[in-house]
Amino acid sequence: MAEGEGVADQGIRVRLDESASRSDVTALKTWLERESLLEELRIIERPRGDVPDGHMGVGMEIWLVVVSSATTVVTDRLLNHIIRAVRAWQDNRREVESGEPPRVDVDSVNLDER
Repeated sequence: MAEGEGVADQGIRVRLDESASRSDVTALKTWLERESLLEELRIIERPRGDVPDGHMGVGMEIWLVVVSSATTVVTDRLLNHIIRAVRAWQDNRREVESGEPPRVDVDSVNLDER
């Protein structure tokens, strides 16, 4: 973050269930990056913090980091928009791939939890 920018202390976590493949995580991240309303967010993939050692599977989550001094109201609006974007991605995946898409949990987080 450049000097003078707001401090990032809030974010939104998008967590796919254990049925998610690596391509699901990448596809959803790419989908979210294309959302014009989310342009001001830093979107990163990171390992899940709740996956035990030796766990077989992807074990990744997507974090959307608020990089401005946004208020809680703005973060709540972003959360609602991201939930709608995830549902649109799931609908799209149903059309282009066989099988049910992974279940996705979206929640607001304090970045100190990282």
